[in-house]
Amino acid sequence: MDSTRVDRWLWAVRLYKPRSAATDACKGGHVKVNGKAAKPATLVRIGDRVEAYAGGRERIFEVVKVIEKRVGAPAAAECVVDHSPPPPARTEAPADLFVREPGTGRPTKRDRRELERLRRR
Repeated sequence: MDSTRVDRWLWAVRLYKPRSAATDACKGGHVKVNGKAAKPATLVRIGDRVEAYAGGRERIFEVVKVIEKRVGAPAAAECVVDHSPPPPARTEAPADLFVREPGTGRPTKRDRRELERLRRR
């Protein structure tokens, strides 16, 4: 096998969980093959560069092996070379900002607005 559909390949290498998510990403313009927007039926071959927006960040892969069936994670890792930039550093709010004293009842409207404001940052 020398080529396969890009949506099937993205699903097989475990970038998207259901294949329908890979198809929807292609239809939505979130997948490029060799710099061009890809439809779900676009063929990928060994050496192609696939760019996809998944998991909240841009992922860039080089096709090393063409597969059509979903395989285990170690086998899927052998089919790609990941050229993605490192994920951005996570900034987490301190856990104590969201804690309310037990027995204080339901939050007031003011409390709720303050919590919403803190969570948006």
